[in-house]
Amino acid sequence: MAIWDFVKDAGKSIFGSEAQAAEAPKTAPAAAPAAAAQDSDTDRKVAALKKELADLGLTAKDVHLTLRGGDTVIIKGQARDQETLEKLIVALGNIKGIAHVELAEAPVAAGGTAAKPPVFHTVKKGETLSQIAAHYLGKAGRYPEIFEANKPMLTDPDKIYPGQTLRIPQG
Repeated sequence: MAIWDFVKDAGKSIFGSEAQAAEAPKTAPAAAPAAAAQDSDTDRKVAALKKELADLGLTAKDVHLTLRGGDTVIIKGQARDQETLEKLIVALGNIKGIAHVELAEAPVAAGGTAAKPPVFHTVKKGETLSQIAAHYLGKAGRYPEIFEANKPMLTDPDKIYPGQTLRIPQG
């Protein structure tokens, strides 16, 4: 099991506004218990997370998502490879309202050995991909490697933001 922390208030907004979320339980029958309304909200958020992954082309039939405490996504199952797993973690963690991403099972590399832990970087104000590449990869000119490692979440190497977590390629 592994857990990664993310900036909860940074990232793409996919859950709708807080006002919309507050209105949703009002449409439920008055007799519905609070637990049912909370389950409904959790189901709505999990569906939004799955849709976001599908929109990014990061779906996998062997990977299942659950939401705990409203801000922790738990990934169960195995992704097809280490790169896909790392992209799933980053894509989920970079959603506004998500503070933690947890793996229910330890990742396994090809051959049954334990997978290498991923390297992530949280963008600070004023940072560029070139600066991040210089720090992790030794040369600023290697920024395209970080950009490619974060596709499809990144669509432009100049459009990163403070609090965003990036996947740093290894090897």
